[in-house]
Amino acid sequence: MTSAVVIGSGFGGLALAIRLQAAGIQTTIIEARDKPGGRAYYWERDGFIFDGGPTVITDPPCLKQLWALTGHDMADDVELLPVMPFYRLNWADGTSFDYSNDDARLRAEIEKLNPDDVAGYAKFVDYSAGVYEEGYVKLGTTAFLDFASMIRAAPALARYQAWRSVYSMVSSFVQNEKLREALSFHTLLVGGNPMTTSAIYALIHKLEKDGGVWFAKGGTNRLVAAMVKQFERIGGTIRLGDAVDRIETQGERTTGIVTRSGHRIECDAVATNADIMHSYRDLLGHHPRGQKAAASLRRKKFSPSLFVVHFGIKGSWPGIPHHMVLFGPRYKGLLDDIYTHGVLPQDFSLYLHHPTVSDPSMAPEGCSTFYALAPVAHQGKLPIDWEEMGPVLEKRILDEVGRRLIPDIHDRIVTKFHYTPADFSGDLNAHLGSAFSLEPILHQSAWFRVHNRDDRLSNLYFVGAGTHPGAGIPGVVGSARATAELMIEDLQN
Repeated sequence: MTSAVVIGSGFGGLALAIRLQAAGIQTTIIEARDKPGGRAYYWERDGFIFDGGPTVITDPPCLKQLWALTGHDMADDVELLPVMPFYRLNWADGTSFDYSNDDARLRAEIEKLNPDDVAGYAKFVDYSAGVYEEGYVKLGTTAFLDFASMIRAAPALARYQAWRSVYSMVSSFVQNEKLREALSFHTLLVGGNPMTTSAIYALIHKLEKDGGVWFAKGGTNRLVAAMVKQFERIGGTIRLGDAVDRIETQGERTTGIVTRSGHRIECDAVATNADIMHSYRDLLGHHPRGQKAAASLRRKKFSPSLFVVHFGIKGSWPGIPHHMVLFGPRYKGLLDDIYTHGVLPQDFSLYLHHPTVSDPSMAPEGCSTFYALAPVAHQGKLPIDWEEMGPVLEKRILDEVGRRLIPDIHDRIVTKFHYTPADFSGDLNAHLGSAFSLEPILHQSAWFRVHNRDDRLSNLYFVGAGTHPGAGIPGVVGSARATAELMIEDLQN
């Protein structure tokens, strides 16, 4: 029987493994950590459940497909709950903006900021619909293996001015600065700077507007568990707590993997959901292809990292929605500090996740689970000692949440911990501690990104944030579809 190994059990790796197993390819997932999920790891502390990974679920149909392949129903394994509003955006001057796909409510929110921008927003929606069709529907699950494929896509990209940034394009439609921030911050959810990320990423607005924003009851970890259940019920195997140490090769082909424990698996193809630099530099460092690719990747731009404070507190907070963005006093200047200057500024913008407002079972009775996330420069730009700086930044972030939302937050805390760029590097082998792999700028997208199938090792494949189309749940699940189509065609011919 034809067989494959998938290294890593993030959303991309799980989605790929399900597709391969459903196609009759005997598939084994090898996961280094004690739980599946990759970045979607979770912790249970003092009765609180803390999700580490992506907490914004969009485009549920791309996930449901993974069950439909074998005649199963995702709803039997996990319940997705709608989130409304999608996000509450809050600025330091007290202005709030509830962002959703409720047209009447959204119009009222825009009018509060600037009535003259209602018409401009409608034009932006049309633009977003166009780039969604070209960039997501047509290209999001298509592998770019040669430059000719990029040339074929170029006219559509040019028509939508893909060389411009999301912020620049948004600014051409609306005048109010807060609304510009509200319509451009989404790129940060996939590691992109709104000031430099290609305007094609405006498609995220259409993706959310049509499909909504969702939350897995019990946390993102329950969606991961459901994917593992689907994979195993159709015959797949997952091995936890045993990192892959080496991808074995013979000539220009892979022949299998060896784990840290010495476990060896021979297979017909290897796909890696691990960090792209780790895959080439470490797992393939013995092969000229690994050495050459790693050298090339070192010259690329990687996305920033994140500093995340997880905290469980006494009390329930029905007035704090599931997702909030607490903007700081600066927007472009803060982004410059993170993406260009590599400094740790005194101010910050925060993404606040409050899952217990949707599902109280994620905390003990009468308590609430939160995390506050601040983008920070990766370790290549900001090589500081996070053991020393972590507690300082944690307190500053909790002070800010207290100042703006929960005045007695420090008195209410039951449990807390933080997660730093050093943790991304240590736990996930993330190059430079990057949280999203390669930065999603135009010359690192599509063909310019790591290819879904390696150019030289003919049965080595990539899935996840570092390959096309990029980060985010829809992105990595789309990469799984593109990579699976290549693998199934290669292995069944």
